[in-house]
Amino acid sequence: MTFRRNLKISVSGVRGVVGESLTPELVADFASSFGEYVGKGRVIVGRDTRQTGPLVEHAVIAGLLSVGCQPILIGVSPTPTVQIIVDEYKANGGIAITASHNSVEWNALKFIGPDGIFLNHTEANELQGVYNQPDTTHIKEQDYRSIRTIDNAFAFHKKRIFANIDVKAVRAAKFKVAVDCCNGAGALFSRSFLEELGCEVISLFDEPDGIFRRPPEPVSANLKELGKAVRENNCIIGFAQDPDGDRIAIVKGDGAPAGEQYSIVLAAEHILSRAPGKVIVNIQTTKAVEDVAKSHGCQIAYSPVGEVNVTSKMLAEGAIIGGEGSSGGVIWPVVHPCRDSFASMALMLEMMALRSENIDEILAKLPQYFSGNMKFSCSASKAQNIIRKLGAKYADQNPLKMDGIRIDFKDSWILIRPSNTEPIIRLIAEGLSLKKSDELIAKFAKEISELL
Repeated sequence: MTFRRNLKISVSGVRGVVGESLTPELVADFASSFGEYVGKGRVIVGRDTRQTGPLVEHAVIAGLLSVGCQPILIGVSPTPTVQIIVDEYKANGGIAITASHNSVEWNALKFIGPDGIFLNHTEANELQGVYNQPDTTHIKEQDYRSIRTIDNAFAFHKKRIFANIDVKAVRAAKFKVAVDCCNGAGALFSRSFLEELGCEVISLFDEPDGIFRRPPEPVSANLKELGKAVRENNCIIGFAQDPDGDRIAIVKGDGAPAGEQYSIVLAAEHILSRAPGKVIVNIQTTKAVEDVAKSHGCQIAYSPVGEVNVTSKMLAEGAIIGGEGSSGGVIWPVVHPCRDSFASMALMLEMMALRSENIDEILAKLPQYFSGNMKFSCSASKAQNIIRKLGAKYADQNPLKMDGIRIDFKDSWILIRPSNTEPIIRLIAEGLSLKKSDELIAKFAKEISELL
């Protein structure tokens, strides 16, 4: 992993501030390195709505063409759609141009392998090795390939989802819902997707111009307008997406956020109620998922944070549902092993339709935990030093060290870990009461601050 001058190179891809650390030259170099890495074949390229997207896309095209690849452009599309199209077209790989939940000045390249899954740590390190080689071989003029486009990429994505839910039951329910698209990729697809499921839709921030009219991370603090729309329009549920449409958060019928952690809790409850199976979540996920799994007699296992870490473990262990709680990331592998806000919305609607219950009633029956979080600006080296020192201090608690340090107490836990996507260290705490989580946050925030 590399961090310098607002440039973050990790298993989550290459992220930077456009015009500062993320330059057209760097983008083209990484794209050509990726093209060399996956071979001279087809590479799917999609992007979110950020205004820097076309600039980055053109640099990606140049890099891919220069090493003999054929770029296949799908335009503004959700990241899970890019991954599904890689699989559908049996492409050599894909590049999703999106900085996900980062603020608007950032953009990024997220690299996808031929299986439609993001590169894992080993593959990402191999790609960096290619990037660091000075002997990139550029092809001659007569060997350049044409650029192709796909105009209806999302149709493949939607078809997979509809094939795996009870569309008839959802349509018969005729739900009234609200969706906050964050002026991202969902602004082009979410309303029509929900309307095809028979919903009456109130949409917010649905101008696909990349000018985010609320902070892009779909956490509770950023969902006030969605909550207001749900209340004023008597919607049964509200959905909130991030700019590239892989994350989802839920707002209840009373307008209150359920908390991004409860997206995977609800999905796990629904899937496991239909058939037993294994659940994989990252160590940043609420214990409520573990409680749900146990209530259905199912096993749960944990992975490091990062979509590819969860999906890799899910595929290896045959898990039927998984995700990343703190990001609102639900992974339902029968559609595709990736975080997917659209599959998540369909699951929530199906759950309400088949149970004849609203989301408030369903949530009231699930385990309730309270969480808090803080983040601290911090270099990677300082973050690792903090984790080492706290690991030694709390060694008698047998902390989990697969990704940062997680310390479990009775009915509560804390996690301290460096971000994969930003130059920060995160502190997360959860307990059976808000008082307990607040106490843990205060205690460990003080310890981190003293070590910074």
